[in-house]
This record gives sequence, structure tokens and C-alpha cells, in this order.
Amino acid sequence: MLIEESYKDIATKDGGNMRVYTWHPTVPNYPKAKFPGVVVFSEIYQVTGPVARFAKQIAGQGYIVAAPSSYHEFTGPEPLEYDGPGTDKGNDWKVAKKLAAYDEDAELSVSLLLSLETCNGRIGATGMCLGGHLAYRCALDKRVSAAVCYFATDIHSQTLGAGKNDDSLARAKDIKGELVMIFGKKDNHVPPEGRDLIRKTLHEAGICFSFFEAAWAQHAFIRDESSKGRYDPGLTKICFEILLELFNRTLRSDLGPRVGGEQEIEDVC
Repeated sequence: MLIEESYKDIATKDGGNMRVYTWHPTVPNYPKAKFPGVVVFSEIYQVTGPVARFAKQIAGQGYIVAAPSSYHEFTGPEPLEYDGPGTDKGNDWKVAKKLAAYDEDAELSVSLLLSLETCNGRIGATGMCLGGHLAYRCALDKRVSAAVCYFATDIHSQTLGAGKNDDSLARAKDIKGELVMIFGKKDNHVPPEGRDLIRKTLHEAGICFSFFEAAWAQHAFIRDESSKGRYDPGLTKICFEILLELFNRTLRSDLGPRVGGEQEIEDVC
């Protein structure tokens, strides 16, 4: 499917502007075609080449994709470099930005997608690293039906944003859509006890979720540039199929309202 790329600068409460990059699928001779929307949140380097390629892959499957520039309070929309200074800036700004500002970015991005005549009204979210955490927080918005969070950092430690005291796990019960959490077992950014805490919290909160841990994967294993030897194309493909399964089922299909509680499972072979 062909896609059209553009961007929109959106006013924020602090008087600034946030650039949101968009990729829109097109079908020749069908200008009124409607598609689901997906917010893609970037890692600490903003919307880099790997993030843009990830967004384009999703858009090419028939989703309108919006990717906000997370550090608009501190710099322009341009991506940071995958080097020492770029990493230092990204990590510094990650904990300098207010948690409420992250949530405002998510709310504005969802609202932008829903304002489009070509959006079918169903929204998903995804992201990697910092963006995985932001996709999780985006799912706190009841307008979001599904989220796929790749190696989401800082959820287990509650250290996102100014003051390093986020409430992401504490608010787990606010999530009404379906989640997929993806980690590598060799991810030293989110250690085993952190992953166990996330899984346990989601389970106890009654969230509908899937939890995947790839045996040999490290942090940032889907990043196809400057991954320091961690990029795994085969595993990346499998995870993308997981993403498509969730989004195709929850965002494309008209399932109607959810009714009833837990499904009763028969004890049969």
C-alpha cells in the first residue's frame, strides 16, 4: 500500500509546538477510504531513521501513523544522533520533562488522528524503549484500544519524567484496551525482576495482555541502525507479526462493545 508523508505542528500548553510526523496509507480512486490510527512513540533520540521506517511499515499495512517529537520543550524536531552526546541529551531530557507533558503529547497525538475524516475512530499505540513506556501510558487513555510496547524502560523502576516518580504501574487498572509487552531476556535495561514486576502487576490488575520474552534478545533489538550488534532481523519480523495480529484484530474488526468477565476455560485436552 502506498503512503503519504507529512507533519503537523501542534500547539502545547506550555506555549510551544510539538511536531507530529504522519504517514497516511492511500488507495487509488478511493479518497474517502478510512483506516485505523496508530501513535508511534520514539526512543530517546526522537524520530530517527529506524523509528520512521518502523512507522512506514505500519502505515503500509493500512494504518494512519502519527509520531510525535517527544523533546519539543528542549529542542527542535530533528532526531538526536546515535552517539555519546545524543545519548546524554536524550537521557537528560527524559527525566527533565514532566510526566504530565508526556501525557499531553499522547493525548494530542490521539486527538490528531481522531480528527481526520479518514480515521475509522479506532486507535492503537506502539513504541520502543522510552517509546514503549509512552505507548503503555497512551493506553491509559480509554480511546486507545490496543498497545504494543517494545522493551519499555522505566516502568518497573517508576523513574520516568521529572522527579523520577511515575505512576504507570499504579494506574494499570485504567488500561481498558489490550496490551502486548515485548522484552529480550538479555535486556539489562529492564532486568528479570523488573519484567516479573510488570507481568505480576498487569495480571493482578486484570489487564488483557500478552507478555513475550525472547531468549537471546538484548535491548533495542529491533533497531536496524547503530544497535551495537543487537539488531535481530528475524526476531524483529516475528514481533511485527505479533503487532499486526493485535492491531488487525482490535482496530480493523468491528467487535462491538465488550461484555462479560473472564472466559471460563474447560479442562480438556
